[in-house]
Amino acid sequence: MTTQSSRVRLGAGLTADQVAVRRHNLSLVLRHLRVHGDRSRARIAADVGLNKATVSSLVAELAARGLVVEGETERGGVGRPGRVVEIAATTLVAVGAEVNTDYVSVLVTNLRGEAVAERRVALDTAAMAATDVLSRLAALCRTVLDPVVREGSDVVGLTLALPGIVAPATGTVDDAPNLGWRGTPVVDVLRTALGDPVYPIDLDNEANLSALAELEVRHPETARELILITGAVGVGGGVVTSGRLLRGGRGFAGELGHMHFEPDGRRCRCGRRGCWETVVGLGALLRAAAPASDPVRDPSVDVVQRLQQVRARAEQRQARTLRAIEQVGDALVRGCGTLVNLFNPEVLVLGGYFAELGPWFLPRLQAELAGEVFAPHAGGCRVELSTLGFSAAVRGGALRSTRRVYDDPTVVPLRPAADEMRGASS
Repeated sequence: MTTQSSRVRLGAGLTADQVAVRRHNLSLVLRHLRVHGDRSRARIAADVGLNKATVSSLVAELAARGLVVEGETERGGVGRPGRVVEIAATTLVAVGAEVNTDYVSVLVTNLRGEAVAERRVALDTAAMAATDVLSRLAALCRTVLDPVVREGSDVVGLTLALPGIVAPATGTVDDAPNLGWRGTPVVDVLRTALGDPVYPIDLDNEANLSALAELEVRHPETARELILITGAVGVGGGVVTSGRLLRGGRGFAGELGHMHFEPDGRRCRCGRRGCWETVVGLGALLRAAAPASDPVRDPSVDVVQRLQQVRARAEQRQARTLRAIEQVGDALVRGCGTLVNLFNPEVLVLGGYFAELGPWFLPRLQAELAGEVFAPHAGGCRVELSTLGFSAAVRGGALRSTRRVYDDPTVVPLRPAADEMRGASS
């Protein structure tokens, strides 16, 4: 226990212990509003177990930081009605950015997690130098962000999603074989390309961020054990256990696409042969479905548009397209069976291009997964399609940038008194 004599006093006569408690309580109130929606001060106090005076003081500080505002008068409560408090929608925004093999994309959300602006641009990133790709991404960020900032919003952070093994602590890509990037200081390069912004820039694996986004859109009690398989040219995965993302001892967990699947199979961009992504990745599907000259194999065309063409051909029952989907489906079922045997998830989520072609892959998995799993009834695992499409990684990136504010609201500076909420109690 910390003794009185060892405490460091911080401004306004508060001790370090008191500052830590207040920071915790600010986070508690802000997270409660995020999860449960608008509330009066009295209702927040009852919900979180703090007295109303304390909650009023906390709300006043959150308002002074631009994190909450007053809404409508609460109806149906006991006693004098109060004005509800709600998460501010316009003062602060977070950015998720992604570089993948066929595109770069940017999503801006407000603190409520609502999309404010989003753009995706088709780009053959694997044929470009990392600095050129990141320069293009920075230009896209400015295009999306500038109107939002002009309207008065401040940026709390940007998180960059990349496929491959990344080192978030140093902002470096250790190895992204599908991009051809190794030992690339992507955060430093992007920061320079953006003109050294004041907000923090973070880095994470795109599948991990996609898994965080999938958790966000599901009820916590229905997704505590989850596997996300996200497919593009590469195949990545995020494993969630006990409601938390499994990162592994050094943060490299989730490279599902590099499971050794066919000993004498096609050479993977990682240098080995027969990785799972060589038989279930989008590249494998498109090679089987169309000749090299076909527009569906042109990386300069938006990936969603290309998949729409594949879907149309499948719906028209074109034989080559259906054979390609069936071939990928065979390997998808077998690989997913291995993963379910290892992790026994409650839910297996198909993301990326697997979700785009979900009408063909989902029924197959639902019908055949149990035959690949040792436990009865597939161990209770259900299979679902992601509803986030190719926005999952950028949504997860924006969510990660937002979470730093929810973890510690004091990272957002106090605003001028004129911007504060009208009054501290009601």
